Amino acid sequence: MTHSPQIPVATRDHPIWLHVGTLLDGTSTTPRRDAHIVYDAASVRFVGDSGSTPPASLLREGQTTPDVSASDVTMVPGLADAHAHLFLEGGELEFDRRAEYLKQDATALLAAAMPRLEKLVRLGVIGVRDAGDKDGVGLAISKLCKQRREAVGHSAGQQNDLQRGGSETRPTPDAASFMPYLDSPGAAIHHRGRYGSFMGGALEDYASPAECVAARVAAGADRIKLIPTGIINFKAGAVTTDPQMKVDELHQLVAAARAAGLQTFAHASGDAGIERVIEAGVDSVEHGFFVRDDQLARMRDRRIAWVPTFAPVQVQLDHAARFGWDATVANHLKRILDNHAASLARAHAMGVIIIAGSDAGSCGVPHGVGLLRELELMELAGMPPVAVINSATGAGAERLGYREKFGRIEAGWMARFIVTQHSPLETVANLRKPLTVVFDGVPHSSSVDPAGL
Repeated sequence: MTHSPQIPVATRDHPIWLHVGTLLDGTSTTPRRDAHIVYDAASVRFVGDSGSTPPASLLREGQTTPDVSASDVTMVPGLADAHAHLFLEGGELEFDRRAEYLKQDATALLAAAMPRLEKLVRLGVIGVRDAGDKDGVGLAISKLCKQRREAVGHSAGQQNDLQRGGSETRPTPDAASFMPYLDSPGAAIHHRGRYGSFMGGALEDYASPAECVAARVAAGADRIKLIPTGIINFKAGAVTTDPQMKVDELHQLVAAARAAGLQTFAHASGDAGIERVIEAGVDSVEHGFFVRDDQLARMRDRRIAWVPTFAPVQVQLDHAARFGWDATVANHLKRILDNHAASLARAHAMGVIIIAGSDAGSCGVPHGVGLLRELELMELAGMPPVAVINSATGAGAERLGYREKFGRIEAGWMARFIVTQHSPLETVANLRKPLTVVFDGVPHSSSVDPAGL
């Protein structure tokens, strides 16, 4: 077979039965071989190993064989980017153009962000945890995501996408069918005059941390994003500013979020700032450059996830000359990335919950393609391909509390997955090669545009 198998469209009343050579379910480190999966437009109905037969009640009337049997393909759950900024144009490398882009109003920023959603799905990225913006772009998309998914769910039972007589049609779904899951914190929380003003609002605008969180909740935040530290000073090769939040106020922010039933995630680089967010009990550490091994051990013990975001710093090294970095800064960047890779390898060995996030929207990190690059960098750091895949699928699904059940191939979970002849178990770089994305039962052929989104 030289092309991906032609997978029929599934509807609520017309389930599809596939037999594939390899299936990664998003959580196990051992792939299923000769696996059988039955799904409809709403969810997976059955997953079984070689020799297992799906119950007749889960199949179409009279069906006794799979719709497709392809021993040379691998199936993996659709991917999720656990750290992305939908309001930013990631592919732009020119700082002046990026600054000009951010001068647009919220309406224009939202209009620019919307076309990225369909493209994400076609790349196999079916979920995004937005990491915040001050203009409400992420919140608007999150609200639209909820509304459209509810509308699709309401009407799905009435759909009939197959013509009489068994011939297949491939309908052109409306925009709702291509909308990935997205949730957003709205404006991140930072201190006035410190890093984060372009994507957040100041804690000083409120009488207390609890009131600040309450305002985010009232605005519709799906979770709470905190900015307790600054960023890396590339010229110095270190985080050179003190953390901007104290442990006590971080405790209050986390407690207020938890009381509202929301998780917290914290931008944190530099061991001093990482120490504070660990002590405050956040749900995940974002970036985490310069994390110490003892901090990783406490993160493991407290089930604090780590989203390491290699991609933005790697871009700085890859384009050092373009950004005007001299040999000294380039050496700093290489050292930082090498140490980060070593920390990731140790974290994986220690059992830290690792979740993939690209920081897409950052300079040189396009949406969609940026996540694929992030996965490659995680593999290069020493994580086995199956663990990298799990970090972008089941690990996030289990730890981050998404509203929808995606990221695993398991009965009752959504029918959103990737089918490919180019096994990502060999290398996750194979996810850049042609593949088929099944999204709510509808298959879409895909190949990666190097220009990204």
